[in-house]
Amino acid sequence: MKVLVLGAGIIGVSTAWHLLQNGHEVTLVDRQEEAASETSFANAAQISVSYCEPWANKDAPLKALKWMFSDEAPLLFRPQFPLGKGWHQYRWGLEFLANCNDRAFERNVAQIVALGSYSHAALKDVVAQTGMDYNRLQKGIAHIFTDERAFAAAEDAAELMRRHGVQREVVSTHKLLRIEPAFKSFASRIVGGTYTASDESGDAREFTRQLAERCGELGAQLLFGHDVLSMHKLGNAIDSVALRARSTGVERTIHADAVVVACGSYSAPLLRTVGVNLPVYPGKGYSVTLPLLKPELAPQVSTIDDEKKIAMTRLGNYLRVAGTIEVGGYDLSLDSPLAQKRCEMLLKRIETILPGVADTRTPAQGGNPQYWCGLRPATPTNIPFIGKTKVNKLWVNTGHGTLGWTHGAGSGKAIAELISGRKPEMAFDCLGS
Repeated sequence: MKVLVLGAGIIGVSTAWHLLQNGHEVTLVDRQEEAASETSFANAAQISVSYCEPWANKDAPLKALKWMFSDEAPLLFRPQFPLGKGWHQYRWGLEFLANCNDRAFERNVAQIVALGSYSHAALKDVVAQTGMDYNRLQKGIAHIFTDERAFAAAEDAAELMRRHGVQREVVSTHKLLRIEPAFKSFASRIVGGTYTASDESGDAREFTRQLAERCGELGAQLLFGHDVLSMHKLGNAIDSVALRARSTGVERTIHADAVVVACGSYSAPLLRTVGVNLPVYPGKGYSVTLPLLKPELAPQVSTIDDEKKIAMTRLGNYLRVAGTIEVGGYDLSLDSPLAQKRCEMLLKRIETILPGVADTRTPAQGGNPQYWCGLRPATPTNIPFIGKTKVNKLWVNTGHGTLGWTHGAGSGKAIAELISGRKPEMAFDCLGS
């Protein structure tokens, strides 16, 4: 089959790779000049099967309400006005609230963890097959707590993961520091932690770009720097997709046997143009990448700070610090007062936890922190849409929220299996739209 894949982030490139492995002819399209230039560019770098938990739970509504009054809140809901403009956000919010109960949480977490485990196995297969190097560290993921009450709840969360086959261990401060000595200077604040040895970390952008290159070597046509103008229907099937090269303005129309929309947060508005309405809405996340001043003191184990809900990941001679979710439309600004406060929070927190380890100086102080923000395509359940739509020949692979890197390889493998007429070997139920 001739398959057109729209979007060259981790999801789209993984889709293209697995389609090629299944013998299909693939064209991969992205508006940027390189793969992984948007949401996959500078994420938290964690393959975190043990943290595949939905945002929606019974405590989320009250927390979200309180957090609306804090610029540094882990999850900040910014209502869009007027109602007409913000309708899709409100629809998403209502569905999110409908999932804020124990029954929905149990159902959703089971599917998300199943996809995470399936995807981690698929990632290992890709790495074994290609031998790619992307600052991969197979040293697990730790979670540090500074609040006794929050730590007391960690056992329940760990038990939930263990029920789904993920061995998240609750550990004392002493054992945590044996696992990762880098936090010794912060030890007086740590009341305990959790650790999952099977998780890992690595640079999603580097992985995705190398995989895209290999797709090209296997014969995929890479149309980077091309905007998607429209999808054309003939009856109830996608007939073709119109593209325009950004550099020249030249337009072309591509016909395919199947079209896969993997455009992250931009999938939803594109799909609506052909009558497919999915509750996928952007969650803006931030990160800063810092050069290490003392590499010997930097952590090797990727770690989550529970107090601020941020992740710290070693990437060679750099430290990636990422976190926060801002549900407020398609804003990608880094210079707004709110964005600056959230970026400053990341810098201040890492200096508190790992003082002097990374260069946290601002540009005014002579530093060069590499700030980034991206739009995570979130569903109200955090379960992505992977499968065929009601429009013939049109498929979707989107809605992965903060878990695109964790779920990427498996999502690509799953949809390639479906397009090839086979059922994926997995025990989760998030197929179809």
